[in-house]
Amino acid sequence: MKDKIIRYINDPRELEHLYRTNKGQFKRDFSAVYPDFKGLILADGWYERLHYQTDEVNWGTKGELIGVIIACLVGGVIAKIPALFHIDEEFFYTRNVGFTVFPLLAAYFAWKNKLSAGRVAFIAAAMLGGLIFIGTLPNVAKSDTLILSCIHLPFFLWATVGFAFVNDQRNDVEKRLGYLSYNGDLIVMTTLIVIAAGILSAITIGLFSLIGIHIEKFYFENIVLFGLPAAPIFGTYLIQTNPQLVGKVSPVIAKIFSPLVLVMLIIYLVAIIYSGKNPYNDRDFLLIFNALLLGVMAIIFFSVAESTKTTRSQAEMWILTLLSVVTVVVNGIALSAILFRIAEGGITPNRAAVLGGDVLILVNLLLIITQLFKVLSKKAAIGSVGKAIAGFLPVYCLWAIIVTFLFPFLFGFK
Repeated sequence: MKDKIIRYINDPRELEHLYRTNKGQFKRDFSAVYPDFKGLILADGWYERLHYQTDEVNWGTKGELIGVIIACLVGGVIAKIPALFHIDEEFFYTRNVGFTVFPLLAAYFAWKNKLSAGRVAFIAAAMLGGLIFIGTLPNVAKSDTLILSCIHLPFFLWATVGFAFVNDQRNDVEKRLGYLSYNGDLIVMTTLIVIAAGILSAITIGLFSLIGIHIEKFYFENIVLFGLPAAPIFGTYLIQTNPQLVGKVSPVIAKIFSPLVLVMLIIYLVAIIYSGKNPYNDRDFLLIFNALLLGVMAIIFFSVAESTKTTRSQAEMWILTLLSVVTVVVNGIALSAILFRIAEGGITPNRAAVLGGDVLILVNLLLIITQLFKVLSKKAAIGSVGKAIAGFLPVYCLWAIIVTFLFPFLFGFK
């Protein structure tokens, strides 16, 4: 696209056509060639259009703000259901914690993107189906399939929110990567909100304790329970109305953490050899190892999603490539360990779930690495790496559906 931008730098119609063809790539490539055309009125105009940011906080329309406040209150009421209806908290929260946030986020994006009635009905049916299914599963003590369903159901709900986010552009790579970027921004924004709320809570409880009034129990049961679901909902609203708030923070975090995680992984793999610990004979260590793998994969996804927005240096691309390669090593160890345990003790719901997840991650990592090496050798653009991730997201969603809804029946609710 760079060549076309240079060729049509004085043609506003062709530049507009290129922009609408692929907005993400146009922004990256235009930013790369802009220094050569700085001072040209049309080029300066496009640069301001692509990079303009206001310092003022936009609170959106009055109706939008009221709707978000209502959504936050609804999330709090859902979180209070065990107390309101005397339901066992462990039973309720293990099965339904995702429903305090995800349906409300889906409703927000459905309203914001003006989804058709059919799409809204599909999302509502998916959410309701998940709620009914998880609520009617037998309450069997130490049921592996129940635990797996409770763990994977939030991933299914997360994918449903993604369906509302991309609207009718579900096959658009930029939109899918935009959803990943939104999740990274949401983590940053929610963390900031929680930290600020934590400081306010500490000050409030401390001030009341100074005058002999202890409000800890009341504060946690009413204010905190309402506040926790509200944080990601209000954070989403701020991100959507003020993308500049974390637009510069998230890329910096991705840039800093990618090399740090790479160094940590290498040191950790070396330390495993000297520690004598291994995931082949230690079940808890294998679980931690797979949790580490998921965390690193999330960082890779987020880093790639951020990388597709701007032009990245060769060094940054090498760090991302090496991180992916080392993650393949971690995945290989985890995969061989679970195969070893299956060979020794047979298949179980937990082992089947971990095996399937590890295989999917391995395949996705190999696709990502292939595209990264093509980018490094100038045979492909960074967008090809994004396609390797975006194209695989429905596969992860399908696996979450299988584990959540089919595993209990496949393994007899064991």
